[in-house]
Amino acid sequence: MTAKAQERKCKIHSAECTTDTLTSRGGLQLFVRYVYGIQLFSHLERLFGGIRKNNKGQAVTEIFKQILCFLVDGTSLHLSHFDSLKKDPGYAATIETEAGAMLSSHSVKRFFKAFSWFRIWLFRRILQQLFLRRLRLAKPEIIEIGIDTMVMDNSEASVRHGVQPTYKNVMGFQPLQMTWGRFLIDAVFRGGKKHSNHGDTVGKMVCHVVGLIRRHYSEDVPIIIRMDSGFFDQKLFKIFEKLSIGYVCTGKLYKDIHAVAKATENIHWKRYQKDRHVWAYFEFGDRRGNWSKFRRALYCQPMDKNGQLLLAFVRPANVIYTNIGMGCPIDVQLEKAGFSNLLEASSILEMSHGRGSDELVHRALKDFVTEALPFKRFAPNAAFYYTVLLAFFLFECFKEDVCSEVVPIESYPTTLRRKIIDIAAKIVRTSGKIILKLTQSAWELLNFNKLWTNSGTPPVFTWV
Repeated sequence: MTAKAQERKCKIHSAECTTDTLTSRGGLQLFVRYVYGIQLFSHLERLFGGIRKNNKGQAVTEIFKQILCFLVDGTSLHLSHFDSLKKDPGYAATIETEAGAMLSSHSVKRFFKAFSWFRIWLFRRILQQLFLRRLRLAKPEIIEIGIDTMVMDNSEASVRHGVQPTYKNVMGFQPLQMTWGRFLIDAVFRGGKKHSNHGDTVGKMVCHVVGLIRRHYSEDVPIIIRMDSGFFDQKLFKIFEKLSIGYVCTGKLYKDIHAVAKATENIHWKRYQKDRHVWAYFEFGDRRGNWSKFRRALYCQPMDKNGQLLLAFVRPANVIYTNIGMGCPIDVQLEKAGFSNLLEASSILEMSHGRGSDELVHRALKDFVTEALPFKRFAPNAAFYYTVLLAFFLFECFKEDVCSEVVPIESYPTTLRRKIIDIAAKIVRTSGKIILKLTQSAWELLNFNKLWTNSGTPPVFTWV
């Protein structure tokens, strides 16, 4: 066939409208099936149903469903995008909502402004419940938890309550967040000027989460907290030791510590290597001025950077404090669980360096949703922030329970959205049924039949 004949055969001569119900977000149906399968909406109704003062408007569960789908979709994170979705019958059919029941941007704004502080804190209960669910599914023999703050840059927004200068020289918020693996399991929304260990928030958060683990998962599973120097505080260490959990915390380099490092003979220095990177370190016991006892410390220096060896006088240094390997109850728990190797100095260094994986959770959250929050008042922004955390947790669960055979669980949200969520589909009504139809190529490429089965039969979970 000649080129001109091919052109005449494939040429599009006109464009017309269609009355077919089409959608470009067919993968959202999988997410909706999954969230219904874990019975989340009944739990949301129990906690937040009281926000609805009368029978007018949509049910709280319907509002949550549309907001969660809006966040998981991620096409636009401006609340005004709800007005565009309201006019899209294909999108409404995909998330199992009647076209007339779609929310407007004004409805969403009124919803978030209706939250009191008591109900805002209930979001933390949901996150913790989902965390317990993942624990029961994964059945870890050791639990490593990271604690850190995350700066949310709101510099370009108009005046907002709680937007304050942060340590990154931007105006914004700085919530305290607790992570476990890829999951963000608890958080406290705070203004930008609140430093890492502000007040007693960290201690209370750890006490509560550890109590949940002990009551609902295991009484003797080893728990280790990883922190940076912003949490270097004896008060926190005492709380952790009282809870019989371990901690690995980066400390502050005071002059006397540098003096000890200079005076330490080469025979006491050891090497730790991971992949191609090498660190030099030595152990010592340290007791700060007002400390009640000595604690184990490791002075550490990298010996190379980007494959090049560093001379001694240019090597950066840090010091790591821990209660592991000092005869504390955490040592007994680790030995009983078969992790006696974690008592060694090299393992403690590895755990400290593992804090980088905790940062990846914050990076994934920022890829999932924009840092800028939509409201001027602090309480509505807090409610929106916690809704984002809920959506992000569900997104990670959905990725692992439903999509792991198609998309690696380490993938960022943008990757899953492009591969799974952004699917062209047609919604057909026939014989009293509603059917989602995909092209044969998409069906086979994504193994959609398997995704459909996984989304409808998530792991069984009983809410505590």
